Amino acid sequence: MAPYIFNVEDVTNSCIKWIQDWFSKNGNSSTKVIIGISGGKDSTVVAGLLVKALGRDRVFGVLMPNGEQADIEDSHSVVKHLGIEHKVVNIADAYKGLTNALSGMEPTPQYKTNTPSRLRMVTLYGIAAIMGNCRVVNTCNRSEDVQGYSTHYGDSAGDFAPICRLTTEEVVAIGDYIGLPQSLTHKAPSDGMCGMTDEDNLGWKYSEVNSIIRQNERGEHYDAIVKRYHNMKFKLEIVHLPAFEPGLPDYFKEEYGI
Repeated sequence: MAPYIFNVEDVTNSCIKWIQDWFSKNGNSSTKVIIGISGGKDSTVVAGLLVKALGRDRVFGVLMPNGEQADIEDSHSVVKHLGIEHKVVNIADAYKGLTNALSGMEPTPQYKTNTPSRLRMVTLYGIAAIMGNCRVVNTCNRSEDVQGYSTHYGDSAGDFAPICRLTTEEVVAIGDYIGLPQSLTHKAPSDGMCGMTDEDNLGWKYSEVNSIIRQNERGEHYDAIVKRYHNMKFKLEIVHLPAFEPGLPDYFKEEYGI
């Protein structure tokens, strides 16, 4: 099989055009987009693409620490670099309030990891409702989605998804191409809640997942990666967001339809 080559210029320009077309059909010239800014590569790159497509005046960033966030300065760096309006909303009180309301039920690790993500999505839609004439963007990528590494109705939600068909490596390449700080675009992926990177939790590298997605290469963890996909693909089957389709080979979609 010929080596897979990613044309970052073509895909970036196509994605920007797709965003513009989507807003022309699902808004007007003053419709704004609300984006959660975590300080990680995905939200950073999506924010950069939105600014390229719509202009910085139509992009509103929301920083949502849950109490203390060790890398909150990265989030501030994103909005400063892009020059976008933003708001900091600490979700700690909301999280504590919900947890206290569940008196008598002991929070599990899954609760502690997923609940903040769902509260963040509630916050984004709350701000969209207050500001009016806004859309909320999804910032998940393909590598994470095929491994179920998103929170159902948390960060997996949104109104449209510019990068959900792109792998982690492709997202990084786009970030570099549009001139975003490498300290952000090359940052190790982490949910920011459990204290470990995504890859530490999974037990394999996203690069191996990406090799399966684009070329169906059978590496050391091939069977485990495909098994996890089957265990988690119900999330993809339930949530179908309008998505930019880059027209790239995708083993999971070609083999299993999603």
